[in-house]
Amino acid sequence: MNVFRRGMASVSSLKQAGKVVCIGRNYADHITELNSARPKQPFFFLKPTSSLLLPSAGPVIRPKGVDLHYEVELALIMGKQVKDLAADDEKGAFDAIAHYALSIDMTARNVQNEAKKKGLPWSIAKGFDTFLPISNLIEKSAIPNPHAIDIYLTVNNEVHQSDSTELMLFQIPRMLSDISKVFTLEKGDIILTGTPKGVGPVVPGDVMRAGIKVNGKELEESKIEVAVEESTSSYQYAET
Repeated sequence: MNVFRRGMASVSSLKQAGKVVCIGRNYADHITELNSARPKQPFFFLKPTSSLLLPSAGPVIRPKGVDLHYEVELALIMGKQVKDLAADDEKGAFDAIAHYALSIDMTARNVQNEAKKKGLPWSIAKGFDTFLPISNLIEKSAIPNPHAIDIYLTVNNEVHQSDSTELMLFQIPRMLSDISKVFTLEKGDIILTGTPKGVGPVVPGDVMRAGIKVNGKELEESKIEVAVEESTSSYQYAET
Protein backbone atom coordinates (compact mmCIF):
# COMPACT_ATOMS: atom_id res chain seq x y z
CA MET A 1 0.00 0.00 0.00
CA ASN A 2 1.25 3.49 -0.81
CA VAL A 3 1.47 5.18 2.59
CA PHE A 4 1.72 8.61 0.96
CA ARG A 5 -1.63 8.29 -0.86
CA ARG A 6 -4.02 11.13 -0.04
CA GLY A 7 -5.92 10.45 3.15
CA MET A 8 -3.76 7.47 4.07
CA ALA A 9 -0.53 9.12 5.13
CA SER A 10 0.67 9.08 8.72
CA VAL A 11 3.61 10.76 10.38
CA SER A 12 5.39 7.38 10.64
CA SER A 13 5.66 7.42 6.84
CA LEU A 14 8.28 10.17 7.18
CA LYS A 15 10.78 7.54 8.27
CA GLN A 16 10.56 6.19 4.71
CA ALA A 17 11.80 9.46 3.19
CA GLY A 18 14.63 8.94 0.76
CA LYS A 19 16.30 12.23 1.67
CA VAL A 20 15.93 15.48 3.55
CA VAL A 21 16.98 18.56 1.57
CA CYS A 22 17.49 21.79 3.54
CA ILE A 23 17.41 25.29 2.10
CA GLY A 24 19.95 27.52 3.81
CA ARG A 25 20.07 31.30 4.15
CA ASN A 26 16.52 31.91 2.97
CA TYR A 27 15.62 34.76 5.37
CA ALA A 28 17.62 38.00 5.19
CA ASP A 29 17.69 38.70 8.94
CA HIS A 30 18.92 35.18 9.68
CA ILE A 31 21.74 35.68 7.17
CA THR A 32 22.70 38.85 9.01
CA GLU A 33 22.63 37.31 12.48
CA LEU A 34 25.06 34.57 11.39
CA ASN A 35 27.27 36.95 9.38
CA SER A 36 26.73 34.85 6.27
CA ALA A 37 26.75 35.90 2.61
CA ARG A 38 23.40 36.37 0.89
CA PRO A 39 23.03 33.69 -1.82
CA LYS A 40 22.34 34.58 -5.44
CA GLN A 41 20.36 31.36 -5.85
CA PRO A 42 18.87 28.79 -3.48
CA PHE A 43 21.58 27.14 -1.38
CA PHE A 44 20.86 23.65 -0.08
CA PHE A 45 22.40 20.72 1.75
CA LEU A 46 21.34 17.25 2.94
CA LYS A 47 20.38 16.04 6.39
CA PRO A 48 20.23 12.27 7.06
CA THR A 49 16.80 10.70 7.55
CA SER A 50 18.21 9.02 10.68
CA SER A 51 18.12 12.47 12.31
CA LEU A 52 14.29 12.51 12.20
CA LEU A 53 12.56 12.71 15.58
CA LEU A 54 8.85 11.98 15.29
CA PRO A 55 6.26 13.47 17.67
CA SER A 56 6.47 12.01 21.20
CA ALA A 57 9.48 9.89 20.21
CA GLY A 58 11.72 11.32 22.93
CA PRO A 59 14.08 14.24 23.55
CA VAL A 60 16.63 15.97 21.37
CA ILE A 61 20.02 14.66 22.47
CA ARG A 62 22.91 17.13 22.76
CA PRO A 63 26.24 15.45 21.98
CA LYS A 64 29.07 16.24 24.36
CA GLY A 65 31.06 19.32 23.39
CA VAL A 66 28.36 20.65 21.07
CA ASP A 67 26.86 24.17 21.07
CA LEU A 68 23.33 23.09 20.14
CA HIS A 69 21.09 25.55 18.27
CA TYR A 70 17.46 25.40 17.07
CA GLU A 71 16.16 26.57 13.67
CA VAL A 72 12.38 26.34 13.13
CA GLU A 73 11.33 25.69 9.52
CA LEU A 74 8.31 24.93 7.37
CA ALA A 75 8.73 21.48 5.82
CA LEU A 76 7.35 20.18 2.52
CA ILE A 77 6.55 16.48 2.08
CA MET A 78 6.76 15.51 -1.57
CA GLY A 79 3.95 13.50 -3.10
CA LYS A 80 5.41 12.70 -6.49
CA GLN A 81 8.68 12.59 -8.39
CA VAL A 82 9.98 15.97 -9.58
CA LYS A 83 12.88 16.41 -11.96
CA ASP A 84 14.07 19.53 -13.80
CA LEU A 85 11.05 21.60 -12.75
CA ALA A 86 10.77 25.02 -14.40
CA ALA A 87 11.14 27.88 -11.91
CA ASP A 88 7.91 29.51 -13.13
CA ASP A 89 5.85 26.31 -12.92
CA GLU A 90 3.96 27.19 -9.74
CA LYS A 91 1.17 24.69 -10.39
CA GLY A 92 3.67 21.90 -10.96
CA ALA A 93 5.49 22.80 -7.74
CA PHE A 94 2.43 22.87 -5.49
CA ASP A 95 0.84 19.82 -7.13
CA ALA A 96 3.99 17.88 -6.23
CA ILE A 97 3.60 18.57 -2.50
CA ALA A 98 1.55 16.01 -0.57
CA HIS A 99 1.63 17.58 2.90
CA TYR A 100 3.26 20.25 5.01
CA ALA A 101 4.85 19.87 8.45
CA LEU A 102 6.81 21.96 10.92
CA SER A 103 10.37 21.01 11.76
CA ILE A 104 13.31 22.11 13.88
CA ASP A 105 16.66 21.86 12.13
CA MET A 106 18.91 21.26 15.13
CA THR A 107 22.46 22.35 14.47
CA ALA A 108 25.79 21.84 16.22
CA ARG A 109 26.77 25.47 15.73
CA ASN A 110 30.41 25.19 16.81
CA VAL A 111 30.84 22.21 14.49
CA GLN A 112 29.23 24.14 11.63
CA ASN A 113 31.39 27.20 12.30
CA GLU A 114 34.53 25.07 12.10
CA ALA A 115 33.29 23.51 8.86
CA LYS A 116 32.62 26.94 7.34
CA LYS A 117 36.05 28.20 8.38
CA LYS A 118 37.92 25.17 7.02
CA GLY A 119 35.75 24.48 3.96
CA LEU A 120 34.52 21.16 5.34
CA PRO A 121 31.08 19.56 4.83
CA TRP A 122 28.25 20.34 7.26
CA SER A 123 27.14 16.71 7.64
CA ILE A 124 28.27 16.27 11.24
CA ALA A 125 26.88 19.65 12.30
CA LYS A 126 23.43 18.79 10.96
CA GLY A 127 23.27 15.04 11.12
CA PHE A 128 23.26 13.69 14.67
CA ASP A 129 20.40 11.41 15.70
CA THR A 130 17.36 13.41 16.97
CA PHE A 131 18.52 16.57 15.13
CA LEU A 132 15.26 16.85 13.18
CA PRO A 133 12.15 17.06 15.36
CA ILE A 134 9.09 17.18 13.11
CA SER A 135 5.38 17.71 13.65
CA ASN A 136 2.44 15.64 12.54
CA LEU A 137 1.52 15.91 8.88
CA ILE A 138 -0.54 18.95 7.89
CA GLU A 139 -3.09 18.73 5.09
CA LYS A 140 -2.47 21.17 2.26
CA SER A 141 -5.99 22.54 2.67
CA ALA A 142 -5.02 23.82 6.14
CA ILE A 143 -2.34 26.05 4.59
CA PRO A 144 -3.86 27.68 1.48
CA ASN A 145 -0.82 29.94 1.05
CA PRO A 146 2.45 28.64 2.54
CA HIS A 147 4.06 32.01 1.83
CA ALA A 148 1.70 33.76 4.28
CA ILE A 149 1.90 31.82 7.54
CA ASP A 150 3.63 32.56 10.81
CA ILE A 151 6.08 30.09 12.33
CA TYR A 152 7.37 30.38 15.87
CA LEU A 153 9.59 28.65 18.41
CA THR A 154 9.82 29.13 22.15
CA VAL A 155 12.39 27.93 24.67
CA ASN A 156 11.00 27.43 28.16
CA ASN A 157 7.90 29.40 27.05
CA GLU A 158 9.95 32.43 25.95
CA VAL A 159 9.51 33.35 22.26
CA HIS A 160 12.80 33.19 20.36
CA GLN A 161 11.64 32.91 16.74
CA SER A 162 8.43 34.34 15.26
CA ASP A 163 8.17 35.47 11.66
CA SER A 164 6.12 35.18 8.50
CA THR A 165 7.12 32.95 5.61
CA GLU A 166 6.44 35.93 3.35
CA LEU A 167 10.00 36.94 4.27
CA MET A 168 11.51 34.01 2.35
CA LEU A 169 14.09 35.18 -0.18
CA PHE A 170 13.29 32.27 -2.51
CA GLN A 171 9.76 30.94 -2.64
CA ILE A 172 8.74 27.30 -2.90
CA PRO A 173 8.54 26.93 -6.71
CA ARG A 174 12.07 28.34 -7.10
CA MET A 175 13.38 26.06 -4.34
CA LEU A 176 11.88 22.93 -5.89
CA SER A 177 13.08 23.97 -9.33
CA ASP A 178 16.69 24.44 -8.28
CA ILE A 179 16.79 21.29 -6.14
CA SER A 180 15.16 19.15 -8.84
CA LYS A 181 17.80 20.17 -11.36
CA VAL A 182 20.46 18.66 -9.09
CA PHE A 183 18.62 15.88 -7.20
CA THR A 184 15.56 14.10 -8.53
CA LEU A 185 12.96 14.63 -5.83
CA GLU A 186 11.08 11.45 -4.99
CA LYS A 187 7.74 10.79 -3.34
CA GLY A 188 8.21 11.07 0.42
CA ASP A 189 11.27 13.32 0.31
CA ILE A 190 11.29 16.14 2.86
CA ILE A 191 12.27 19.74 2.04
CA LEU A 192 13.10 22.23 4.81
CA THR A 193 12.50 25.76 3.55
CA GLY A 194 14.82 27.83 5.74
CA THR A 195 14.68 29.50 9.15
CA PRO A 196 13.93 33.09 10.15
CA LYS A 197 15.94 35.18 12.60
CA GLY A 198 16.23 34.34 16.27
CA VAL A 199 18.21 31.11 16.22
CA GLY A 200 20.11 30.36 19.39
CA PRO A 201 21.32 27.78 21.88
CA VAL A 202 19.50 25.23 24.00
CA VAL A 203 20.92 23.13 26.82
CA PRO A 204 19.83 20.00 28.67
CA GLY A 205 16.70 20.73 30.69
CA ASP A 206 15.30 23.21 28.16
CA VAL A 207 11.96 22.56 26.46
CA MET A 208 11.30 23.77 22.92
CA ARG A 209 7.79 24.37 21.61
CA ALA A 210 7.01 25.38 18.05
CA GLY A 211 4.00 25.86 15.81
CA ILE A 212 2.36 27.42 12.78
CA LYS A 213 -0.32 30.10 12.76
CA VAL A 214 -2.59 30.68 9.75
CA ASN A 215 -4.49 33.97 9.87
CA GLY A 216 -3.59 34.17 13.55
CA LYS A 217 -5.00 30.72 14.37
CA GLU A 218 -2.61 28.00 15.50
CA LEU A 219 -2.70 24.66 13.68
CA GLU A 220 -2.96 21.91 16.27
CA GLU A 221 -1.21 19.38 14.03
CA SER A 222 1.79 21.71 13.62
CA LYS A 223 2.67 21.80 17.32
CA ILE A 224 6.03 20.45 18.47
CA GLU A 225 7.04 20.06 22.09
CA VAL A 226 10.42 18.49 22.77
CA ALA A 227 12.92 18.56 25.62
CA VAL A 228 16.71 18.58 25.40
CA GLU A 229 18.86 16.00 27.17
CA GLU A 230 22.61 15.41 27.37
CA SER A 231 24.03 12.46 25.46
CA THR A 232 25.31 9.43 27.33
CA SER A 233 27.31 8.33 24.28
CA SER A 234 31.11 8.12 24.30
CA TYR A 235 31.19 10.68 21.46
CA GLN A 236 32.91 13.97 22.27
CA TYR A 237 33.23 16.73 19.67
CA ALA A 238 36.80 17.73 18.89
CA GLU A 239 38.08 19.99 16.11
CA THR A 240 39.15 18.29 12.91
